[in-house]
Parts: sequence; structure tokens; C-alpha cells
Amino acid sequence: MNKLTEAFIERLKTVKGKRALTVVNHIREHGYITSEELENTYGYDHPPRAVRDVREQGIPIETYRVKSSDGRSIAAYRFGDYDAVADNLAKKAGRTALSKALKKALIGKYGSKCFIYLQEMAERQLQVDHRVPYEIGGEHGGKDIDSYMLLSPSANRAKYWTCEHCPNWTVKDVRFCMKCFWAHPENYDHVAGEERRQIIITFTGNEIDDYNMLIKLAGREGAESTIKMLIDKYLRAK
Repeated sequence: MNKLTEAFIERLKTVKGKRALTVVNHIREHGYITSEELENTYGYDHPPRAVRDVREQGIPIETYRVKSSDGRSIAAYRFGDYDAVADNLAKKAGRTALSKALKKALIGKYGSKCFIYLQEMAERQLQVDHRVPYEIGGEHGGKDIDSYMLLSPSANRAKYWTCEHCPNWTVKDVRFCMKCFWAHPENYDHVAGEERRQIIITFTGNEIDDYNMLIKLAGREGAESTIKMLIDKYLRAK
């Protein structure tokens, strides 16, 4: 690992949050941290989220691949280009200033719901996220609120995991992302590069009885095929 500059060390001292500090301190001591260490040593069941906490505070982090203890290919993280810190800080400052205003604007336009699961949620539970991952497009779209989306915590984790494992994570083609389900679930051509379509169904209220009956009849693993069969019969009847 390259020697950290004094300016970079001072910047690292401003990092806040337990998860972010865990990543920073481990990398400072060992030069890198793996997803396996984040999960097994520190108990984080979603390692990319912990790394993202660091990136969102303006610290450049690079992702690369290493072998796990059992020989699998896993993600590892180290500090990125130290000269880019000032630029990252400027971007981060802009994002912080816009976050609350963006959230209110998005809720005012689309309602207090997750863009992926279409589930109504309390405002405090929703998170503002770039449609095109910040790691790929930066501040793509500027201050246009439609360059952002509201996500539930679980949808945000699912999106980030999928994006980090998508071939475009290293290619960084913004146009590719713009046509993806995870950026525009209302109008997309692919799901992380795969030719498929998906509908996420959430059962609430009295619908839970229907869900329980479906699982009882079809079993959890057979529920999807049963729903597809019912849709097919309905469409053919039309």
C-alpha cells in the first residue's frame, strides 16, 4: 500500500459512523479489507453497505478480487486515488446539502413509497439513492430530482449488491445503467445485463390470507410458477 499523505490521514480522521470507521481503521492497519472479514470478523451481513458508508463520506475506495479462505473469488477493498480526495469531498458536500430537499421533492412527486417494491413507507424509513450508482455516474443528472429514487433499506441493499456484481461495475457505462431495472423499474430493457423482466409482489392487509393460501397450496418454491400459470390462463382468456 502506498504511504498515506498527511492530508489524507487528516481526512480519514473526519469519518463518522461505526461501520465506516471499521472499514477505514482496518484498511489503515492491513492495507485492505475483504468482504469475508467484514462478514465473519465484524458481523456485517452486507459488506458492500459498510464500504459504501466510507465512499459516501468522500473517501475513495477501490474494489478488486481476491481468494477467500475456502478458495472462492470475493471482493476486497483498499483506498483509492488519494489525489481525488478533494474532488470527492466537493461532490460529497453537494450531495449532503441536497439530500433532505431531494427527499421532500421526491415524496411530493411520487408519494412516500419505495420505487422498487412500490410499498408505502414512513418517510424516515426511505433512503434517497442515485438511479445510476454514484460509483459509475458520479453526479449524473445534477440537481434533476428524477436522477434520484426513493428506496427502502432492503431495496437499497439489494440494488447495491446487484450493481456491484454487474459487469458494468468496472465498465462504468452510464447508458447501460439507465436501461436497467435497478435504475428505472418503471421502464427498463434488462436486469443487471440479463434479458429478463420482474414484478415484485408485496402482500399486505387482507392479502396476507391469499399469500398464506398460495404457499399452502403451491409451497414456497412453487409459488412463482403458480402465479405465472394463473397469469397465463388469465391472458389467454382475454
